[in-house]
Amino acid sequence: MAEFDTSHVKNVVLLGHAGCGKTTLAECMLYEAGLITRRGTIAEKNTIGDYHELEQERGNSIFSKLMHTKWRGYKINIIDTPGYDDFVGEVISALRVADTGVMLLNAIMGVEVGTDVIWDYTEQFKTPMIFAVNKLDEDNADFDRTVREAKAHFGSKVAVVQYPRQQGAGFHEIIDVLRMTMYKFKDTGGKPEKLPIPDEERARADELHKELIEAVASNDESLMEKYFDKGELDEDEMKNGLKKAMINHDLFPLFCLSAERNMGSGRLMGFIDNVCPSANEMPPQTTQGGKSLPCEASGPACIFVFKTISEPHVGDLSFFKVYSGAVQSGMELENESTGVTEKINQLFLVEGNKRTNITELVAGDIGATLKLRNTHVNNTLHTKGKNYELNPIEFPPPNMTVAIETLKKGEEEKLSQALHQLREEDPTLIVEVSQELKQTLIHCQGDMHLAVAKWKIEHLHKVDVKFIKPRIPYRETIRRMAEANYRHKKQSGGSGQFGEVFLRIEPWYEGMPDPNGLNVRGRDVHDLDWGGKLVFYNCIVGGAIDNRFQPSILKGVMEKMQTGPLTGSYVRDVRVSVYDGKMHPVDSNDISFKIAGLMAFKQAFQQADPQILEPVYQIDVLCPDDLTGAVMGDLQSRRAVVEGIDTQGHFQKVIAKVPLAEMDGYSSSLRSITQGRAKFTMKFFDYVPMPFDEQRRLIDDYSKTAKEELV
Repeated sequence: MAEFDTSHVKNVVLLGHAGCGKTTLAECMLYEAGLITRRGTIAEKNTIGDYHELEQERGNSIFSKLMHTKWRGYKINIIDTPGYDDFVGEVISALRVADTGVMLLNAIMGVEVGTDVIWDYTEQFKTPMIFAVNKLDEDNADFDRTVREAKAHFGSKVAVVQYPRQQGAGFHEIIDVLRMTMYKFKDTGGKPEKLPIPDEERARADELHKELIEAVASNDESLMEKYFDKGELDEDEMKNGLKKAMINHDLFPLFCLSAERNMGSGRLMGFIDNVCPSANEMPPQTTQGGKSLPCEASGPACIFVFKTISEPHVGDLSFFKVYSGAVQSGMELENESTGVTEKINQLFLVEGNKRTNITELVAGDIGATLKLRNTHVNNTLHTKGKNYELNPIEFPPPNMTVAIETLKKGEEEKLSQALHQLREEDPTLIVEVSQELKQTLIHCQGDMHLAVAKWKIEHLHKVDVKFIKPRIPYRETIRRMAEANYRHKKQSGGSGQFGEVFLRIEPWYEGMPDPNGLNVRGRDVHDLDWGGKLVFYNCIVGGAIDNRFQPSILKGVMEKMQTGPLTGSYVRDVRVSVYDGKMHPVDSNDISFKIAGLMAFKQAFQQADPQILEPVYQIDVLCPDDLTGAVMGDLQSRRAVVEGIDTQGHFQKVIAKVPLAEMDGYSSSLRSITQGRAKFTMKFFDYVPMPFDEQRRLIDDYSKTAKEELV
C-alpha cells in the first residue's frame, strides 16, 4: 500500500533564469524536512540535484531532477529545472506534470529574459504559481524594483505575501503580511524566531495585508461578501481563497528568500503543504478522445511518461506521473500509442541519482520505472481496454542546426546509435539524415544544447565527432522563357538509342495562361516535395513523339530538377512544354527520351536567366532595452532586414528577416553580445533571390567542385 494517499501528494517544479538559486533552494527544502543532514553547495559540487559530471564541470543545471521530501504529513515531489533556454524541453516536461510552480526571481537582476520565456509555458499549462524573490542578502539586491518588474510582466495578480525588513548584507528579517508576523533568522539561517511586526513597519504591513485580502476576495463572490461584512477574512477563508485563486491562475503569491543562507525556505514549504493544491484538487485531465480522467486512486490505472534518461549498465529509466488509479510493481499496462503491453517490473522513488524501490504509487504521485520495451516520452499507459491517451507535451522548434561527422571512418553506425539514444532522452533535439544536403544534421536549441550533445556522444558513447557548418538548401529557378532541343543518339551494335526532344521552359506563377503558340494536348501539375511546382505540358502534334515516351521525358526533367544546373540544388516553379521531337522505329526507348529530356531541360535552363533562391528566416530577438542597438548591429552585419521593434514588458523584441546562410554561430554571438540576457526564436519565412555577387560566388564554387568530381 502507498505511504501517502492522493490528497497528500504535492508536485512542485522550481523555475527561473539560470543562476537564480533553484538548486540551492531544493537543497534547503530537503534539509528543512530532515531528508539530508548537510546542505550541499554548487561550489562544492555536492548538491543532490546537480549530480551529473557535466553539471559539476559547468557549474549549472542542465537536466531536470526529481526529488521528494515529507513535510507535515504531505509528500512533496520537487523537480529542479535548468535555467538556460537551451534546455527548455526539461522545463516544459516538468511543467506538464507539476501542480504548483515556484518561480525564483533574482533580487539583483530582477525579471530576466529566461523568466519571461518560462512564464509563457506556465500560462500554457495554467500552472498555479508562487514567486520567490531570492538573493535578498546580496549587495545590490532590490526587492521593490523586482516586485515592480514582476507586476509589469505578469500583471496585478502578483500579490506580496512577504517583504524584507532590510536587504543586502543585513538581511535576516522577513515580514509576513499573510500571518502578520515577522520572522527573524540567525546568521546561519534555519528555523526563525517569530516576533511581532515592529511599529515602524506596521503601516506598510497593514496596507499590504489589506491588499492581499482584497486580491483573494476579489476572485470569490462569497469571500467578497464576508470581507465587506467583517472587514477581514479568517485563516481558513484565506487558505481556501488563495488555493482557488491559484488554481484558476488568478493570483500569484510572492515570498522572500535567501536560499544560500537558508532563510525563508521553511515558510515556503509550509505554504506549499497548507495552501497549494494537491494533485486531486487540480482540474481533471481530458483525454484526446474527450474523456474526463479524475485524479482518483480508485479509478483505472493511467500513467503518462514525461521524461526518459539512459543510465550506464542499467538501461532507460522512464519517469511518469500517475494520473489515475494506482500502479503496483508487476502490473501490466497497455501503451495507447504503440499497442504494446508493458510490465512494470520495478517502481522507484528518485532522489537525484539515487533510487528507492517501492511497491505502489497512487494517483497524483510521480515515480520511475526501468526497461520498458517500447515506451517513449509522451506515451500514455493504462489498464487494458480503457483507450486513454493524454495530450502530449508540445516541444518548441529548434533554433540552431549543425552537421555532424565522425572523426574516424567506420564509426557511422555507432554515431547513429548514439544519436538515436540522444533523441530518445531529449525530444527537443532532432536528428535528420538529409538526402538533399548529403549530411547528418542535428537541430537543437542553441550552442549550449549542442555542447551537451557532443559531450554525451564522446563520453558516454565513445565516438569522436566534429560539427561542421551545414550546407544551405538553396533553390534554383528561372526568370524568362527559353527553348532548347537535344538529340540523344547511341549506336554500339544491335539496338541503339535514339530520342530527340524540343521543349520550352518558362517561370511558373499561379494563374498563368497556357503557352502561347503551342497546341496543348495534356497538362500535369506536380507539387514538388521541396516546395514549388513543376507544370508539364504535352504539346506534341502529328505524332512526332509517341505519348508512351512522355513519362520518360518528364522523368528526365524531374531528375535534373533534383540536381539543378547552377549549384546542384533543387529547381522549383518552372513550366515545361514539350512541343516537338523525333523517334526511331527501332532505337527509340524510354532511356533515350529520359536522357534527351534531361539534357534539353539543362540547356534551356541555362539560357533562361537562371537565379538562385536562398532560404530566409524570421528572427525574433528578445533583449533588454540597453542592448537593442548591439543586437540590431549584429543582425545587420548578417544581411538582415530589421522590420520592427516591439515592446514586451521591459524587454525589446527585434523582428528581422535573415538569410539562413548568415545564421551560423548566431546563438554563441548573441550570448556573447548580451551576456546571456537575450534569447531568440527563428522560423522559416520564404525563399528569396540572392544578391548577384553572392550568387556568382556560389556558382563558381560549385563549378570547381563539379569539375573535381568529374576528374
